[in-house]
Amino acid sequence: MRLIATTSLAAVLLTACAPALRAVPDDARVEAPATWSRAATAAPPAARWWEGFGNAALNRYVEAALARNANLQAAGARVAAAWAQLALADAALVPSLSAGASLGANHTLTTAGITTSRTAQPQLQAAWEPDLWGRLSQRQNAAAAQLAASQADRDGVALAVAAATAQAAVDLLARGAQLAQTRKTAELRRQALELARDQQAHGYISRLQLTQAEAEYEGVSQQIPALQLAISRQRNALQLLAGELPAAGDPDEAGLAAQFQALAPPPAPGLLPSELLSRRPDLAQAEAQLAASDASLRASRAAFLPSVQLSASLGGLYANALRYDPIKVWSLGGSVLAPLFDGGRLDAQYDAATAQRDQVAYAYRGAVLAAFGEVEDALVGTLRLREQLEGAERRRAVLERSFGYAQDRYQAGYSSYLEQLDAQRNLYQSEIEVITLRQSRLQNVIALYKALGGGWRQ
Repeated sequence: MRLIATTSLAAVLLTACAPALRAVPDDARVEAPATWSRAATAAPPAARWWEGFGNAALNRYVEAALARNANLQAAGARVAAAWAQLALADAALVPSLSAGASLGANHTLTTAGITTSRTAQPQLQAAWEPDLWGRLSQRQNAAAAQLAASQADRDGVALAVAAATAQAAVDLLARGAQLAQTRKTAELRRQALELARDQQAHGYISRLQLTQAEAEYEGVSQQIPALQLAISRQRNALQLLAGELPAAGDPDEAGLAAQFQALAPPPAPGLLPSELLSRRPDLAQAEAQLAASDASLRASRAAFLPSVQLSASLGGLYANALRYDPIKVWSLGGSVLAPLFDGGRLDAQYDAATAQRDQVAYAYRGAVLAAFGEVEDALVGTLRLREQLEGAERRRAVLERSFGYAQDRYQAGYSSYLEQLDAQRNLYQSEIEVITLRQSRLQNVIALYKALGGGWRQ
């Protein structure tokens, strides 16, 4: 009883030697704004948000990527490793039991003559470290938080893969639409070139006008193989995102253009700023990492306090078993190890753990600020890109009428070929601009879904 009282008193005195816990720096804290700078009153994103675009090919690519993407599979393996680390931390809290045996033989000379003895000693050994100061349980908490962080990381990778795949699919369809428009323009310029050659042969136009028509035709025609190359590379990129080998054969160019024309953006989703913290997996990951680093800090603080080890063993000793009865052997023991002087090692470890916790806290603040910035950018893009697209479509309608007037005037002989060529060039540029803005608008909606966390919930 005196030994227990003395040990308890020493433990209480040593507890006072442990450093005080240090709070997270005030400048690492962040609060969500009350509202967004742009209205976002629609419903939150659905779990399968990509289906809102109404394109079967896009859905197929996204689902394949979520099933077989290599980065997502690697993230799943990290979750499995985190489960193993948690099981390892759990095991440190319970006693360990092991079995062993030793065999021996001894042939020696004694006063009684030469003797031979054989021994066998099987035994069970148990050991346990009582978690008096919470050091082991804090390590368990840290492992559990790291598991939550790895699970959120996997979900964040899945969201990023789905968004990247959807944007790549939109890009593929948009390039198909650009190729279709370029082929249409090239055909119009081919027809104009044939007419110019006939007119030059009869002396109605000069050689200069003919060469200009040839140059314009070749200028548009050379964009066709460039767009075909871009389409092939984009399709290969989609296959790689889906964890598949590049597809053989040429894509259906006409089908791509038709799908792009039918593609319409779903209604933009919305959330309150305060909801964003629990609707983005990357923020949940950063929060869990902060909890893990805080638990590691507490475990590092507990290292200043004494550790207790209890052990027991039970077995039997068989000596020349055919002649003697076995002897039971057992032992009980305990030890207390308290740090007295370590040259500042524990202080350095505690300072390092504190600095690491603060790094994670600042990283969490940075992740939250970046998330709010991404949502604001996407919300602004939703409004401005729609305005740009509407303006580009109005300009295209005007240029279509202008090209029709220039074509009629040229065929009637009231204007030169250059006037028609200039109108056609402007119309082609406006068509490509409309396609590009529609693509940007669709991809901005995808970016908004990603910024809002997709359909994920903590």
